[in-house]
Amino acid sequence: MLDKLSNSWELVKSSAEVLKADKELLLFPLISGIAAILVTIGFFVPTFLVGGMLRGGEGTLPVIGWVLLFLYYLVQYTVIFFFNTALVGAAMIRLDGGDPTVQDGLRIAWSKIGPILGYAAIAATVGMVLRALSERAKGLSRLLVGMIGMAWNLATFLVVPVLVTHDIGPIDAIKESARTLKRTWGEQIAGNLGLGLFFGMVWILLILSCVGTVVAVGTLGIPWLAIGVGVAFLLIFVLLALVQSALSGIYSAALYRFATKGEAGVMFERQKLEAAFVPR
Repeated sequence: MLDKLSNSWELVKSSAEVLKADKELLLFPLISGIAAILVTIGFFVPTFLVGGMLRGGEGTLPVIGWVLLFLYYLVQYTVIFFFNTALVGAAMIRLDGGDPTVQDGLRIAWSKIGPILGYAAIAATVGMVLRALSERAKGLSRLLVGMIGMAWNLATFLVVPVLVTHDIGPIDAIKESARTLKRTWGEQIAGNLGLGLFFGMVWILLILSCVGTVVAVGTLGIPWLAIGVGVAFLLIFVLLALVQSALSGIYSAALYRFATKGEAGVMFERQKLEAAFVPR
């Protein structure tokens, strides 16, 4: 466990060096998050006002509800994949020794808009199927559906870096992601995702700190101070989420580069990334 924590810290520091050199990379998850919120509002507020289209008998969705849900997934995934592609594209430029700009990332993402839309459609379809299965499954069957969803997430983990570096369609990108993942990490990927472990600990500590501080300030009987502390922690939460998302994109770019080229770029130490891979 201590070795995993140490490796997690080294990977975070290496990815942070890229983010430190290009702080504007934080704009991609920020814009993506804002756009995702607007998409959600745009879909569900009108639906709520019209009333009942997403509600069916016995907790199931009517046909119109499924159609709207698919369109929601499609638009939402397109937004997320577009800005993830922009982030990874900019990170790839930095790993090659360049100095990327926000415009560079957006240009790369726009050049891949066709495959992004195709991949979003596939992801939306898979999401819909898994949701439908989950609604009908019970007990062990629901657990099996969850495992299928996890396997899908693992198999597509490197799709965005693949799309950035190759002129291929979404299906070929998924196949390449699965092949690369199998060749480098195999079944041990979950135990070696250092970023997830590190940020999980940070989130826990931050939430505990937030609760403790708010409770302590609340005992003083000064409402405006409690509100101010709450707002401050909210901003910290948002910043941490942006940093985590940006580092995750940088990390995936470096891992794919390492898997295909044997090195991860000018800001990563080879021995640190080798520790993140567990060959079969």
